[in-house]
Amino acid sequence: MTAPRRAVVLLSGGLDSATVLAMAGHDGFETYCLSFRYGQRHAVELEAADAVARALGAARHVVQPIDLRAFGGSALTDDIPVPKGRDEAAMGTGIPVTYVPARNTVFLSFALAWAEVLGTGDIFIGVNARDYSGYPDCRPEYIRAFETMANLATRAAVEGRLPVTIHAPLIDMTKGRIIRAGTALGVDYGLTRSCYDPDPVGRACGACDSCTLRRRGFVEAGLPDPTPYQSRT
Repeated sequence: MTAPRRAVVLLSGGLDSATVLAMAGHDGFETYCLSFRYGQRHAVELEAADAVARALGAARHVVQPIDLRAFGGSALTDDIPVPKGRDEAAMGTGIPVTYVPARNTVFLSFALAWAEVLGTGDIFIGVNARDYSGYPDCRPEYIRAFETMANLATRAAVEGRLPVTIHAPLIDMTKGRIIRAGTALGVDYGLTRSCYDPDPVGRACGACDSCTLRRRGFVEAGLPDPTPYQSRT
């Protein structure tokens, strides 16, 4: 019997990464999930990531500590207020303070290292360039550039044994379409957490960019939003 192909899946515990994990499993990959405790104020997402990994049958889930608070520079890792109540026009202008400098580059580099050890060149990431907050490391050209670099950076790729593919299946999907796709694959979005500024018990603020996009996505999908919000208004 042929062993299943392995894939490393970057899993934040949010809506997008849970959907990507389900997609990878549906495509026949044995999934190895990688999350990061990087000093984020919304660390409740790591509990969500663990629940999602177990629910979707991941072979292994690693939570890697890397404290980006040492650098700061983001509302997610520093004493900078998280923007709330921004409309679509505001979210579509500039790069917000919730951008964590080089975060996806750091995360993908760890994933690349683990993938080589696991004997695979397949890495999945839930970046999205449609319903997002303008982060530069969520764009298709960024993913293509990292993939090119990755194929120059590992012994397995250079020797021609394991060419690297960065899978970003959500890159051009709206949040509503993502939610519909994940629901069809059995994702329980009640397990996921996306809020940038949850309260001490993990309830979403309902007003940050991530909450706004998430709420809009469930409306677009025509499905009930299972998120525990601090306020439903």
